[in-house]
Amino acid sequence: MKNILILATVGGFLDKFERGNVKILQEMGYTVHYAANLREPHYQYDEREIIALGVRVHHIDVARSPYMVRYNVAAFKQLCRIILENDILAIHCHTPVGGMLGRMMGRKFAGRGLKVVYTAHGFHFYKGAPLVNNTAYYLAEWVMARYTDVLVTINREDFRNALDLPLKNPKRVFEIPGVGVDLNRFTPMHEEERRARRKELGIPEGDVFFVSVGELNENKNQMVILKALSYLRESGKDISRVHYGICGDGFYEEKIQREIYIRRLEDNVKLYGYRRDVENVIGCADFSVFPTVREGLGMAGLEALAMGIPLLASRNRGTREYLHNGINGYFCNARDEKNWAAGLQKIMCLTTAQREKMAGNCRKSVLPFARERTEAVMRKVYWELDAAVEEARAAMRPSGQEEEAKCRKKKMHETTSCQWKKCESWHRR
Repeated sequence: MKNILILATVGGFLDKFERGNVKILQEMGYTVHYAANLREPHYQYDEREIIALGVRVHHIDVARSPYMVRYNVAAFKQLCRIILENDILAIHCHTPVGGMLGRMMGRKFAGRGLKVVYTAHGFHFYKGAPLVNNTAYYLAEWVMARYTDVLVTINREDFRNALDLPLKNPKRVFEIPGVGVDLNRFTPMHEEERRARRKELGIPEGDVFFVSVGELNENKNQMVILKALSYLRESGKDISRVHYGICGDGFYEEKIQREIYIRRLEDNVKLYGYRRDVENVIGCADFSVFPTVREGLGMAGLEALAMGIPLLASRNRGTREYLHNGINGYFCNARDEKNWAAGLQKIMCLTTAQREKMAGNCRKSVLPFARERTEAVMRKVYWELDAAVEEARAAMRPSGQEEEAKCRKKKMHETTSCQWKKCESWHRR
């Protein structure tokens, strides 16, 4: 039996991002284990659904912040026990803290031949990042690279940066388009369904409706859109027929609700919470906004484009991969509400012909990011990993001479009165 551990920080990570990988690994004969902080779900999920996939689930006290040392030290010890008790041969780790812990396990259990895959969902060092990021986080990745057997990145900038890291094997660096877009699920909505969905959401016919999807936090930056709407109204624009829907949950929810109230946007903005049927909201929007400051790739933006919905997004290393200004949407400056206000006006003023042309471009621009492409690359990743695992297992197996010596020792044990000092090591086995 071959055991592999998928490691993340929050409970719902596997359900949202790793189902495809679980299937591939199981097809290859692996028993999949999953370790995360199950008390911090982050994404809504049902643990029973994960268990139903045949995954063995383990709770660890890992924290999302690297500065919560007490919890992460506890998680380190818990991971050591999980690896030993379950004979884990490989780890696929995710998220910054999960990635750090996973590779620390690779260092600790190098003598056992433990192999490590790390998926970087956006390095915290990148072009335009704060100096502290481009120093501290780069140094951390540089140190951890030597304990990384396979490195997976989700955008071209990170892929190039990864090639400069001192990895065990520089050839084992891969690029995938995130988890890949399910083009069967995220597909343009028929006009009749679109009208029915808008009616369900309380959007009057003829009004403008735009949506953003993502966790409610500072980085996802929904606040700048509220400021932009407020700025438009203060500039004398009529926004009474403009509606902004926010899908997602997070610790910024109360702050956003307060901002909506202070800016008197209750009639314009609605929080829909976490939606498992997010395509039913995106598909009936006129356009989507994606104001995130830092993004590894940005599946929410890709999913909107897959449904033929034009995108208004911050310019970052993720969105630069697929957003083409004026073709399938427009770029805005992440922190500049006036620039977002101008972008909102620009996209709201598109003619019907311009909208239809842009919608066609949207769908085409997502084809290179289809889920099938991600799965094809991940199969290569896991075959590389499996080869490394088998190589390590072969190196750990005793040679023919060692086996013969062991047999002689056993025979000596069985034919003597066990008075021999040499026999003590056999008794300890």
